[in-house]
Amino acid sequence: MERIRMEHGSGGRATGELIAEIFEQAFSNEVLSQMEDSAVVEGSGRIAITTDSFVVTPLEFPGGDIGRLCICGTVNDLLMRGAVPKYVTCGFILEEGADVAQLKRIVSSMAATAREAGVTVVAGDTKVVEGNGGIFINTTGVGFVPEGVDIKASGSRPGDVILVSGNMGDHHAAILSSRMEITNSIQSDNAPLNDMVTKLLEQKVEVHVLRDVTRGGLATVLKELAVSSGLKFEIEETKLPVHPQVRDFCGLLGLDPLYMGNEGKMVAIVAKEDAGRALEMIRSAAYGENAAILGTVEAPAEESERGKLILKTRIGGRRILDEPQGEGLPRIC
Repeated sequence: MERIRMEHGSGGRATGELIAEIFEQAFSNEVLSQMEDSAVVEGSGRIAITTDSFVVTPLEFPGGDIGRLCICGTVNDLLMRGAVPKYVTCGFILEEGADVAQLKRIVSSMAATAREAGVTVVAGDTKVVEGNGGIFINTTGVGFVPEGVDIKASGSRPGDVILVSGNMGDHHAAILSSRMEITNSIQSDNAPLNDMVTKLLEQKVEVHVLRDVTRGGLATVLKELAVSSGLKFEIEETKLPVHPQVRDFCGLLGLDPLYMGNEGKMVAIVAKEDAGRALEMIRSAAYGENAAILGTVEAPAEESERGKLILKTRIGGRRILDEPQGEGLPRIC
């Protein structure tokens, strides 16, 4: 790895190698090495901490902007550990020539989304550098983990049911449409997922895993979860929710909704006996109306099935899904 390439930021195999070979080796500790969306550490009670950077182009896109996106992404990472999001910090890197009016719109959008998500922006920093008018935002989020909640990537158990909270690929398609100047009505799905996570936990659904579906798409997320648990995941193509316009968009450009990113969708893996209740709760929550049950978690019949993700196709075949390789354009967050 002599030089950083664009594919190192794609969320696929190259990203994993970059993290493992450089960042994990340098910062290795028992918390960071769990490779969760946010870290749960001891404090006054248990707290969850996450950090993220947002470099999306364009800065404003159908259905959102970098300001809304950075709050949603940070809050959702905390929620995926069952934490109650409370505080956010933000650092702005502004390139010389950035449009002040646009910056004001972005900051206003951040503030509105923070209110919606129930978090307070408590600290920040701004730097201005030479460049071409770009705006980049780094965030840190802090939340509190309730007693008895232990949601983690490796938590899947044989017999569990896999749910997804809505249509796949909306954000990816909206960003790509904007960059390619393709006219359609596809909107980004960037949204905070507080309502659906809160309902699941308050109603005592036996939730084993939560994970938001962002870079790399659903297939990448499920593959990572299958590997983390050492179990076999099976999902059905006919049950995958995709908006008709996004499906047509994918057909036009040769894209696969399974590998397209979102910024307001999550995977929930729950105990079989709670799957029906979980589906009803997610569908009744904000942003969850198109939720669906996708498949199941199974014990591997042989060693070679450990960590496998299998798609049952529309025509009755079985397709092994793996992490993507190369750069999944465009940069969506």
